[in-house]
Amino acid sequence: MLLSSDIWVAALIRRAEIAGANAVVVKRGDDRAGTVIVKAYDTSTRQARLYTEAFGPDGERLWIQPVRSEFESELDAYIERQRRFDPDLWVVEIEDRQGRHFITETVQEPT
Repeated sequence: MLLSSDIWVAALIRRAEIAGANAVVVKRGDDRAGTVIVKAYDTSTRQARLYTEAFGPDGERLWIQPVRSEFESELDAYIERQRRFDPDLWVVEIEDRQGRHFITETVQEPT
């Protein structure tokens, strides 16, 4: 059984805070079934990465990087497009000196 989005986001923020990172909900989506985008910002390199939920070929939930760019404005533009498309979307931003995303589920690394 999958956790509702609000509980999953609360747990993500708590993990980040325990590790000394700063995490905030930028956009609150549907409590039960809203898709989540995580923006992980590495404060030491000033680089950001995006992660969003997806499903693998076997139906397993995993996290992917939907867009990669060295320009944070391009990542923000992607988020804005998704917000217009999906009003139930959650957006969580994490600032960490190591750029950690704190996602405990499978994260598909880019090829």
